Amino acid sequence: MFTGLIETMGRLAGREPRGESIRLIVEGGHWSAPLVLGESIAVNGVCLTVAEFEGARFAADLLDTTLARTALGVKPLGSLLNLERALRVGDRMGGHFVTGHVDGTGTIETIQPTGPDWLIRVRARAALLREMPPRGSVALDGISLTLAETGSDFFEVHLIPHTLRNTALSDARPGDPVNLETDLIGKYVAHLLGEASGKTSVTLDSLRQAGFAVNGVAE
Repeated sequence: MFTGLIETMGRLAGREPRGESIRLIVEGGHWSAPLVLGESIAVNGVCLTVAEFEGARFAADLLDTTLARTALGVKPLGSLLNLERALRVGDRMGGHFVTGHVDGTGTIETIQPTGPDWLIRVRARAALLREMPPRGSVALDGISLTLAETGSDFFEVHLIPHTLRNTALSDARPGDPVNLETDLIGKYVAHLLGEASGKTSVTLDSLRQAGFAVNGVAE
């Protein structure tokens, strides 16, 4: 589990074929404590396991499912990457709950200044947008952001200057793919209500069974 508050940035140093997987090499992150073999790190929002490390360089393995669902397989070598270690019990909970299980990718359409802030518009599939409630949270390349606007095939978020300077979005350009993890609560509510399959199966009985109050009375 993560928060979407980026701790440091690294660069994509290599992708090495390893049988049916790819070994991702990341270097350049600055950690407050040394990495630990087997720990979880969110790399551009993707929860990966440290398989090898030496100094500021570490490696993690990507399976076919991860390559197909995320943008890590197409990132150019040398690209900046957002890095966050897993949340520990007792840590301050900024951002929002981020699992590191990416739901899909989107494409940056525009990045433009709006006063002191920056507005980013991202094109995304309708299935992902259904899991983005108004003013809800979204993890964009692992960064916890609040939805400013959603449409039939896009959403918008605002970035304060600090976020732009201290994340890999400082290196982003229109046309770049980005990893998306939709709001954790929103996606489960959508699934419960049948939105994930495009069908609605809500009845009074199903609401009562789910613990919702019906006519002011919870059963």
